[in-house]
Amino acid sequence: MTATPAPHPARFLAIPSLLCIGLLWMGALTPALATTHPGQAELVREVAHETGKSPQSLNALLDGAKMQQSILDAISRPAEAKPWKDYRPIFLTDQRVDNGVAFYREHRALLEQIGKQYGVAPQYIVAIVGVETSYGRNTGKYKVLDALVTLGLYYPPRAKFFREQLKELLSMPGNHLAGPIDTLTGSYAGAQGWGQFMPTSIRDFAVDADHDGHIDLQNSLPDIFASVANYFVQHGWVSGGPVAARAQPDGAAQQVAVKDATPQWPLEQFEAWGYAPLQPLSPAEPTSLQTLEGPNGPEYWFTFQNFYVITRYNRSPLYAMAVDQLAQAIAAGVGQAEVAR
Repeated sequence: MTATPAPHPARFLAIPSLLCIGLLWMGALTPALATTHPGQAELVREVAHETGKSPQSLNALLDGAKMQQSILDAISRPAEAKPWKDYRPIFLTDQRVDNGVAFYREHRALLEQIGKQYGVAPQYIVAIVGVETSYGRNTGKYKVLDALVTLGLYYPPRAKFFREQLKELLSMPGNHLAGPIDTLTGSYAGAQGWGQFMPTSIRDFAVDADHDGHIDLQNSLPDIFASVANYFVQHGWVSGGPVAARAQPDGAAQQVAVKDATPQWPLEQFEAWGYAPLQPLSPAEPTSLQTLEGPNGPEYWFTFQNFYVITRYNRSPLYAMAVDQLAQAIAAGVGQAEVAR
């Protein structure tokens, strides 16, 4: 009986080799399913479904974004964690006040026109851009897309909020932004422009005040000023209303637990509890009370509806107090400059 020759191993090796080459070729023609960031695929599906934007273009944007550890580090040490005695000197410097006075005087006509239109005192518009970006000098060095990808997809404590902001940024029409999404820069939190608007705030409150068909919070002063004023108005700003006033507790003053800056009681109730205003105010004025750690001990402040509105811009009462005091200093400086002319 003649033995059957054993098959040559090379014949069998050739078949899987050809198969592997074919699979590799097919893989090159098939779009990759992997994504760069956790949750990216679902986010892209949502934005594409709701806006009609191309998934390919959305993925290209997100693939180009980077998770930045420096952003995670920055959000863990906000300035608002400081006591008032340390927070105030950051924003109430002679230079910031002087620059604010010069800025107001340079843009006075436009500021007062918009202030009159919206019922917001111009010094508060100036104070916002002064605190936020030093009057447009420092609008942020972080790529907005990187910031929102980092905080929306890699920062669980506030992922819900920042994912919403990222989704809105990706959904936003181009004429609502200062440039292409992947070129925008801003704060570590993803805020943009001189007034540091988050994407949902651009959507809800930004204004095309120069009527050029484009909302530009980086380069158009009419858009910048009107957007800040509109933000205040839409949150309940009271034209000509008070913001904050010092309170003096007597020896028997009751401790008052205040949840936030919402005006909760009429001023006369605080007076009954042992807190006296140091300036004339309406006894019926809806009021809250802030206790701040000053350089010489506790400071007590009555705060009103307009103070609460400023906390809608930034929820910290320290921020609102800094804006109010900077606005007053700017207004005083402008008045002194006018007298000296």
